[in-house]
Amino acid sequence: MEISAILLIGLFLLGAFTFTLSTISGGGGALMQIPILNFLVGTIQTAPLINLGTLISRPTRIFIFWKHIDRRVFLYYVPSAMIGAFLAAWLFDAVKIYWIQLIVGLFLVSTLFQYRFGKKERSFTVKLWFFIPLGLIISMIGTFTGGMGPILNPFLLNAGIEKESLVGTKAAQSFFLGLAQVGSYTYFGLLSTELWILGLALGLGAIVGNLIGKWLLQQMTKLQFRKWVIAIMVMSGLVLTVKAITELF
Repeated sequence: MEISAILLIGLFLLGAFTFTLSTISGGGGALMQIPILNFLVGTIQTAPLINLGTLISRPTRIFIFWKHIDRRVFLYYVPSAMIGAFLAAWLFDAVKIYWIQLIVGLFLVSTLFQYRFGKKERSFTVKLWFFIPLGLIISMIGTFTGGMGPILNPFLLNAGIEKESLVGTKAAQSFFLGLAQVGSYTYFGLLSTELWILGLALGLGAIVGNLIGKWLLQQMTKLQFRKWVIAIMVMSGLVLTVKAITELF
């Protein structure tokens, strides 16, 4: 793969833009990158590149949202998520992900109606132990596709976690999940030197996006935040659904 300065600048700007939106909407930055990176580097390399760039940016987000992290959810979610990431990397080349994308995409689109366009605070009951199986399932899907942040949002919202707490908790969870993902990609030979360079450009841009997004998030009300979360979930769901249908037919 030829690496040009234009490609590196483009990845930096992509990271900055998508992670600004990701910060003010509780996730979805990685999913927004998927169609563009599929075109730039190919579908096989998209997931490892996204997860590498995301991992590089995570310490910044953890630092700026440190005091808002919900430690209980973190402890329930992370151990099973790390196991799921390793299993998914092992199965990476053998699994056809379009059925997974279709199911997840339709679920995300349905959140528009579950939350009545943002007017409803919760749509179903979530207990703390739910985050153990969620960690396993969501991390496996995210390792296959490169981004599944929005699918966790309905569960966090229904557990009463919003705004800075939602963003901070997800950042802490995602960092340890990212360590498992990138470590597994490396172990199974899925990360080349070129991907490390591209991931660094993407990750540095995402760091800038985190800082801009933090400032914007402070200006938002809980209702505004919830509407942004739902909007990004629906948009991400549409992207996944269209992509899955295209691959199926």
